[in-house]
Amino acid sequence: MKAKRQIPDRRERSFKNRLSELSELPKDVVLGIPMLTMVGQMELNIENYRGIIEYTDSLIRVHTKDGQIRVNGKNLKVEYYTNDEMKVTGHIVSIEYVNLTAPS
Repeated sequence: MKAKRQIPDRRERSFKNRLSELSELPKDVVLGIPMLTMVGQMELNIENYRGIIEYTDSLIRVHTKDGQIRVNGKNLKVEYYTNDEMKVTGHIVSIEYVNLTAPS
């Protein structure tokens, strides 16, 4: 029998939120959530991602702890990536965050 994937409940997330506030550590570090920094429509830095799912010149899908980040645009290019950070350049039209752990 397969083990069911556990989804953290609101109490656990709330505890981690309070912990990050009390410890004065950044929430992205304590919670492991992605942090996006955008410079105009031409540059996007993504931190705390888990992997690249799809990469074309018009769509880049990135796997995160809680879901996916979809970057839509034209002439998109991953300038560089490391284990926890990447830089996307091109003409960015939209960014969509898809939460895959939310209950249906």
